[in-house]
Amino acid sequence: MLFGIPENYHIILASRSPRRQQLLRDTGLKFDVIIKEYCEDWPSKLSGKGIAEFLSRKKAQMFDNDNIADNEVIITADTIVWCDGIVLDKPSGYDNAFKIIKTISGKTHEVITGISFISKKSLHTFSETTRVTFDQLSDEDIEYYIKKYKPFDKAGAYGIQEWIGLVGNSYIEGSYYNVMGLPVNRLLKELKEFIAKIENSKK
Repeated sequence: MLFGIPENYHIILASRSPRRQQLLRDTGLKFDVIIKEYCEDWPSKLSGKGIAEFLSRKKAQMFDNDNIADNEVIITADTIVWCDGIVLDKPSGYDNAFKIIKTISGKTHEVITGISFISKKSLHTFSETTRVTFDQLSDEDIEYYIKKYKPFDKAGAYGIQEWIGLVGNSYIEGSYYNVMGLPVNRLLKELKEFIAKIENSKK
């Protein structure tokens, strides 16, 4: 019973992110992957972690509870980069990526991942926030990174595990793996508690 999760439970990760899939796979937890398309928008009144939690919950609610087995838990997640009161999304191209990285250069921003678990009868949402600080990056550094690593599928236009993280990141407060897209340690603890509550409700 790895991480206190009963072996008869069927865990599903509803994420197309190869980084999330690999991080969860590296824990040894057995799971399947299901991908659903959804519209990534949120109410304008939300900010920061409220946006990340809303998006992960919205993904979870796309699954019909009636079609979820008694021993099944679906995990959804959404990561945003929050800087100067705005969301820095995945870049639409080179110019947009350059602008985004210029925005976080020499500043501290927040990487926030909202995670939801949905079962036949329950829905649980939480979030993890990591504060990330970058040194002032030159235009040449930014240009080199974008052309070599093409970070167009990454929120905030960067991957912390890549070159830009090695040379530009000066400080992290919180989970490193959260910056990669999944706060694995927190997820496993929350998942154990979520399943324990399901099992207790059956008694």
